[in-house]
Amino acid sequence: MRRHMTSSRGVLLVAACALGVSTSVHAQGQAAPPRPPIDGRVTFLVNTATRNVDGLDSRRDTELATMFTLRTPDMDASGLDAGVDLRYSRYTTVDRPDRASVYDGFAGARLGAQGQFRVRAGHMWLPDLGTAGALAGGLFEYRHAPATSDGLRFTVGGFSGAEPEVYDTGYVPGVRKSGGYVTLQRGFMQRHVVGYAQIKQSGMLERNLLTFTNYIPGGSGFFLYQAAEVDLKGPADGTASSGLSYFLMNARVSAGPRVELNGTYNRGRSIDARRLTEDVLNNRPLTQQAIEGLQYESAGGRVILRVARQTDVWAGYYQDRNNRDDEPTGRLTVGGHAGNVAGTGLDISANMARYDRPTGAYNSTYFSVGHALGRSVYVSGDYSTSLSVIRFVRSDGVVIETRPSTKRYAGTANATLSRHFSLMLVADYTRDEGYDELRLLSGLTYRMR
Repeated sequence: MRRHMTSSRGVLLVAACALGVSTSVHAQGQAAPPRPPIDGRVTFLVNTATRNVDGLDSRRDTELATMFTLRTPDMDASGLDAGVDLRYSRYTTVDRPDRASVYDGFAGARLGAQGQFRVRAGHMWLPDLGTAGALAGGLFEYRHAPATSDGLRFTVGGFSGAEPEVYDTGYVPGVRKSGGYVTLQRGFMQRHVVGYAQIKQSGMLERNLLTFTNYIPGGSGFFLYQAAEVDLKGPADGTASSGLSYFLMNARVSAGPRVELNGTYNRGRSIDARRLTEDVLNNRPLTQQAIEGLQYESAGGRVILRVARQTDVWAGYYQDRNNRDDEPTGRLTVGGHAGNVAGTGLDISANMARYDRPTGAYNSTYFSVGHALGRSVYVSGDYSTSLSVIRFVRSDGVVIETRPSTKRYAGTANATLSRHFSLMLVADYTRDEGYDELRLLSGLTYRMR
């Protein structure tokens, strides 16, 4: 573990040095075109929660967290390419280990007159590769310059390396991944990506998959987003079945100057391929649930009506299925938002949802009021409540019905203190049957601009 942490710190040191060198080089190179400034921020958070459970002593937990992000701008020009995204947290009142994680910690460069070639080394997240996007290794990419008047361009990239720990420093033992991707892009909105990744654990094929991502804008306010992942061979070297891992679709279309339609569809299966491969490698007995995984599906839509300036109302209906053997759950939602109500400066939002389950109904209500205090401070108050009806049938046929309820009150303040500093304060109180919790959260952010 110490060797892993040392390696991670080395990557971060290289990335930080690269950021500094990048700034220095472009400050001295008078012939170089002006570049956007480096984008970065540092956030400090203090999160304290006091919990009371009937029959038990009160408990208080305090967490201190720091988040640090720094990245060079991505341009069609040569120059250094580096980024850092770190998270660190520790608890001061409970016996929990400190936790540090590296989402990004890479250094590299764009090469060529228009930065067509890119090389990177270190920790990086490749979002278009879905669940296989975490990489600790190297990347090479070629990005074609726009060749037509409409800005159509393509990108080809390849990568190889290890699997970094998501919530800690270090690397997953024995796991290696490699693959590539092709991207076709027009402007800032239209984008199509096909990716391939092969993941091996101790020499055994853990996953062999294709990923697809599509951002498709159209006329008349139409926009479609799609993402999918397909296992070419079943996880754990074919122990589980191949096929669709997940498919997500979100569509939006304007049906007139005051009407917008939204539709979503999501289906897939959840398999712990890492654990399943470990079980096969260690000759552990396999359960059918581990092999088949959980299958889920959700489909529905929403109609949004603009009834006045800064005032929208909506209604929608969805059906959700959490597993293949479950009955679908109906979900009906209605709500609305109004800004600067009657010239008072108040912003009001409300949403009500009803879930119809085979065991009973579940109601949820949310209400929020916000107001700007001057140009730099915005305060809001939230209230939400839920009531779940659960029915049990005894062996003698008697129906037993319970009604657990939850209420939540919250207040938030966001303040812009200066050009670089902003402050956030949150107080959140939750009351359930036999349980209540008071949570206080404060955060200070420094933004490089």
